[in-house]
Amino acid sequence: MSPPEEAEPGTEDGRAGAAARTREQHGWYFYDFACSVYSTSVLTVFLGPYLTSVTRAAADVEGYVHPLGVPVRAGSFFAYAVSASVLLAVLIMPLAGALADRSGRKKPLLAVAAYTGAAATTGMFFLDGDRYLLGGFLLIVANASLAVSMVLYNAFLPQIATPDERDTVSSRGWAFGYTSGALVLVMNLVLYQGHDSFGLSEGAAVRICLASAGLWWGAFAIIPLRRLRDRGVVREADAAPPVSGWRQLVATLKDMRRYPLTLSFLLAYLIYNDGVQTVISQASVYGSEELELEQSTLIVAVLLVQVLAVAGALGMGRLARVYGAKRTILGSLAAWAVTLAAGYFLPARTPVWFFALAAMIGLVLGGSQALSRSLFSHLVPAGKEAEYFSAYEMSDRGLSWIGPLVFGLTYQVTGSYRDAIISLVVFFALGFVLLARVPVRRAVEAAGNPVPERI
Repeated sequence: MSPPEEAEPGTEDGRAGAAARTREQHGWYFYDFACSVYSTSVLTVFLGPYLTSVTRAAADVEGYVHPLGVPVRAGSFFAYAVSASVLLAVLIMPLAGALADRSGRKKPLLAVAAYTGAAATTGMFFLDGDRYLLGGFLLIVANASLAVSMVLYNAFLPQIATPDERDTVSSRGWAFGYTSGALVLVMNLVLYQGHDSFGLSEGAAVRICLASAGLWWGAFAIIPLRRLRDRGVVREADAAPPVSGWRQLVATLKDMRRYPLTLSFLLAYLIYNDGVQTVISQASVYGSEELELEQSTLIVAVLLVQVLAVAGALGMGRLARVYGAKRTILGSLAAWAVTLAAGYFLPARTPVWFFALAAMIGLVLGGSQALSRSLFSHLVPAGKEAEYFSAYEMSDRGLSWIGPLVFGLTYQVTGSYRDAIISLVVFFALGFVLLARVPVRRAVEAAGNPVPERI
């Protein structure tokens, strides 16, 4: 027996329905506002160098630590912990997505993932001395929890926004996230740079910055959890229960074969997003090693990216209303390629040009991510939002390893970070070609969804 079908977001009666939808959208924005500080302050700025220093304090005379009896170079521990968190997330995301769709209870699962991640991040305050294992454990838990929570968070988008609203709603969510990331990073930098005047050691200041991200995450997660609401289950009541993570992932991908155009978009996204994520992760290496810039310059550049990504997300959201999401994303991919080409020619020891590069990245970063999310939401069959977004999130977080590999191999062969950074153009060029070939209107129709006027 099938349960009653859920009404489309735009079919609720009168002003009360529109007001309720707007209230949910405003609450939804605040999860980006809550969790983005983890990505900015914890992963991008503070945790990597600090956890590496803690690991080195625990290392033997040869520079190795031995977690579970395995010899690991102290300088590699952070990277391995991040890899382990990705593996754990890949195991959990498809299972959580299927469970959310089949139970119709996304919100309780979102609460569990959000507060597990927030608690692990807050616990980083106790990461001192030689407690590298504690740091690795907390990183793995926080990173995996963030990935799972984003699957559930993104799955609300098709339910809280009409097809014509989704580009704007998704863009505003990204803008909220970048705003909070910039705001908290400014406060953290004030504390870190002036730790002596606050009577704190450098290590204590870093631990406070790490913990503050967890407290922020937990505090603002209350807003979406109060405003979002679960819907009825659209899928058959006798559907098979979720299985193990890997088996569920295979089942989801098999199901997606019924929607080949959705799968085609996901392939294009996987490729160009791999380029985006590699630029984000390797830009600081390029700045420090090739351009010989100081750490303070790199931190200011990260802050500049956060601030301008807000304007970029909102601006590209407006462009999508005029030209459609697909054309706007294609334009952003062309801009990414031009930005990398400009980065190849940057002179060393010249911060102003690196700031210009950061500004270009910021302007295209938020919009390309926000519009990709909203476009994918149109290609998801009703009742499978969380399950399909688990595959999308793995493209975003779990499978972005080819770009760093290409970057590293190019540097190994040529000995030049300039050659390594320009090698990433291929991801944007190939992603452009694959996305251009996707007939998005037919893809939306094939998924059984209404086609917006502009897409």
